[in-house]
Amino acid sequence: MIRLVKVPRSTYYYMKNKKVMKKTVSEGRSAPGYSYQANGTKVPDEQIQEWLMELISSDGFAYGYRKLTVCLRREYQLQINKKKVYRLCKKLDILLPQRRKPVVYPRKLARNRTVTDSNQLFETDIKYGFIAGEERFFFILSCIDVYDRSIVAFHIGLSCEAKDVASTLQSALMKRQLFETLEKPVIRSDNGPQFVSHAFQQACTSFGVEHERIPPKTPNMNAHIESFHQLLQDECLARYEF
Repeated sequence: MIRLVKVPRSTYYYMKNKKVMKKTVSEGRSAPGYSYQANGTKVPDEQIQEWLMELISSDGFAYGYRKLTVCLRREYQLQINKKKVYRLCKKLDILLPQRRKPVVYPRKLARNRTVTDSNQLFETDIKYGFIAGEERFFFILSCIDVYDRSIVAFHIGLSCEAKDVASTLQSALMKRQLFETLEKPVIRSDNGPQFVSHAFQQACTSFGVEHERIPPKTPNMNAHIESFHQLLQDECLARYEF
C-alpha cells in the first residue's frame, strides 16, 4: 500500500507514531457571584448591583466605574476591584459611554401616605440567603400589605429577575382579587435592578399599578418589609443552615 501511494516508509511510520498534543485553552475561573466586606461578610453580586444603581441615582451619576469602585469601598467597606465593578456596570448597562439617564419610565418617588385599609399600599424587597457548602445564594422576594402586615405573595429561588418580581406582583393582585379591579394598591420598592428594569415597569403599566421607589439610602421608607426581612434573618436565616 505504501508503495502504491508512493509515500516514503519513514514518513508513514513517523506520522503513525507521532503523538498529537491537544492544545488546551485556559478559560479562567468562573465568577464567584459575591464579594467580601471588611468584616468578612459575603455580599452577593445582586446586592452590589443595587448599591451601584443607588449610587448613580444620587451623587454618582457622572462617575465612571473606577470612581464607583472607590465609592463601594468607602461607603460599604467592600473588598472589590475595578474589573469586577466594570463587569457589573456593563451588565447593568450603566457604563458612561452608553449611560442614559437611569430611568426611562417616569420615576415616582415614594411619599408619606396615610393608609386606612388593606390593599392600599404594598411594599416589596429582596432578601438574600446563603446555601452552605455550595458557595451560592438563594433569593427571597416578599410583598407585604402595609395595613394588615401580611405577606401577600413571595418568591424563593436560586435567582430573582425582573420577570420573577412581575410574576410575584401578579400573584399578589390575584390573591387579593384585585387583578380585574380599577383600584389597585401602590407598589413601593427600593432601587434594585429588578425594580428599575424595563420588564418590571412594563408589567406595572400592564397591571394598572402605580410603582413608586424610595430615594437612595432611605430604607426607613420601606420600613415594613425591611422589618419583616430582619425578623426573617434573626429567627430563621441566622439560626439554620440551608
